[in-house]
Amino acid sequence: MDSVLIVSNTSTTLGIISDMLNSRTFSRIVTTQNCAEARRDLIQNSFDLIIIDSPLSDEAGDDFALYAAEQTDAGIILIVDSTALYDVNMEVEEAGVFVLPKPVSPEFFYQAVKLLVASRKRVHNLENENLKLQKKIEEIRLIDRAKCILIQYLNMTEQQAHKYIERQAMNLRQSRLATAEGILKTYER
Repeated sequence: MDSVLIVSNTSTTLGIISDMLNSRTFSRIVTTQNCAEARRDLIQNSFDLIIIDSPLSDEAGDDFALYAAEQTDAGIILIVDSTALYDVNMEVEEAGVFVLPKPVSPEFFYQAVKLLVASRKRVHNLENENLKLQKKIEEIRLIDRAKCILIQYLNMTEQQAHKYIERQAMNLRQSRLATAEGILKTYER
């Protein structure tokens, strides 16, 4: 994780959280004191972690947490008064917002940040794997469409079409996908 947005209406809390995060090697820490500024920051920049210390001067903070969860893929920590913990947690839990009670000990805060960082890495890895699989499925679909074209126009069997695409790819020193795309361009108009 590289960038953090901290939203708190007190300079003391901003300083304490910034100091705790600086020692954990975050390269960019942006601080704001209200949700309006934080919304502008979200439009202009992307963040890996968003920490909201509620209540804020212009709103409670839970609405901003939900907004941030919709607009970004950042990990979000919402710090609320311990008396409101249950109600706020029920409201923001589905959006993936991690809620901490006030006062937060530095050790507990550090563990929460580490947990959020670890879970974001896992989700990021799963998203990358999903993109690779989607790309592979699309490649297979295009190759199968090219096989169908060869079967339809050149009266090949499926096996002959498969071998033809592989042979052409090898002879032309290109991928099977590029060969299939060439076949589709030739026969589909």
